[in-house]
Amino acid sequence: MSCCPPLAVDRLVGLAHTSKNLVGSMEEGKLAVRMPKQTASPLLARIVKVISKLLDPDIFVWIPEKREPTVEERYRASTIVADRLTGAVANPIIRNAQEQRQLSEIATYLNKKGYAKKAHLPGAPLNAMTPGTFTFHYPVVTGIETHKVTVSVDALIQPHVLRPSRLPIMVEAKSAGDFTNTNKRRKEEAKKFSQLRSTYGDETCYIVFLCGYFDGGYLGYEAADGIDWVWEHRIKDLEQLGI
Repeated sequence: MSCCPPLAVDRLVGLAHTSKNLVGSMEEGKLAVRMPKQTASPLLARIVKVISKLLDPDIFVWIPEKREPTVEERYRASTIVADRLTGAVANPIIRNAQEQRQLSEIATYLNKKGYAKKAHLPGAPLNAMTPGTFTFHYPVVTGIETHKVTVSVDALIQPHVLRPSRLPIMVEAKSAGDFTNTNKRRKEEAKKFSQLRSTYGDETCYIVFLCGYFDGGYLGYEAADGIDWVWEHRIKDLEQLGI
């Protein structure tokens, strides 16, 4: 978090050509217990070398000037680093909580329309899913026999009246507290949809269930990739899919 840009653990391991176990132990506030000192010392030196080169000069303003920091500068730097770390820890927690809330909204809506939550056996044909049922976090198998890939879909919904393909509707729950990183997530959705469509054909119905900050650029890219969407505050639009 002191670097510019902040370094992921795996990136630091790669750049420093060091041990992932060593860095993992340090993430927990300790050194690798079973690693001999003569082995650890050069690895630690590489880590220090990489971080020293990548320290954010806008935060640690005294380092390029080769002087001691003032009390205010140290306090400011520690506050910024702590804020970055807090955000990195909190964001996944918030996203997971948002996803659970979104899925709860879908369940409530479907229950009111006479749907029942029912598990579908993993690996079973999707077109054999019971009409009028839904399930969450379902592992959909894609690919060919020699190279199968499992894709997790947040929600599978099989309408009361089956679609011509008899395939359920696949829903990805997405929320964003700001416009940052939506492009990266768009690429993930495009790849997932491509895998699903290559296996189950053009009749695959895959949508994103959106809450929060998704701008016209994001929606335009989704549309270009053939992905449609439903806003959480307009959940009744699911009816247009035959639900």
